Amino acid sequence: MKKVIFMGQSGCGKTTLCQKLNEEEIRYKKTQAVEQYGESIDTPGEYLENRHFYNALIMTAVDAGIIALVADPTSEYRAIPPGFAGVFGKKVIGVVTKIKQAGGEQIKKAERQLKEAGVSRIFLVDTPDGTGIGELSEFLNRERGAK
Repeated sequence: MKKVIFMGQSGCGKTTLCQKLNEEEIRYKKTQAVEQYGESIDTPGEYLENRHFYNALIMTAVDAGIIALVADPTSEYRAIPPGFAGVFGKKVIGVVTKIKQAGGEQIKKAERQLKEAGVSRIFLVDTPDGTGIGELSEFLNRERGAK
């Protein structure tokens, strides 16, 4: 089975997404350290927001088969640098969260950021109501089953 690691800025919805994908109760909290939810690895936003912590992301990603870069379209801050996906040498997907809270231009901007980072595919989700979660979950399950 391939694990998936979620990376993104603080508050972008990584923990909520991990909880939803693993059918756990949604509990809002600030992630302080790397945490595991089933086959999902949740990382603190500070690891992406501060270049000095990139080593921690790279080392933690060794345990994952899939990298998921998570973008929050409602935030003006953009933490995911261009070309970031190339660091990992693995399949890197993008996830745009909070799509029900964002406008169309905000979503397009988040998608552009993920494309510039080098993701292979982008999923649009709104985690609390489940929008897009089924498609993302099916993709991850297919990828996890692939050799």
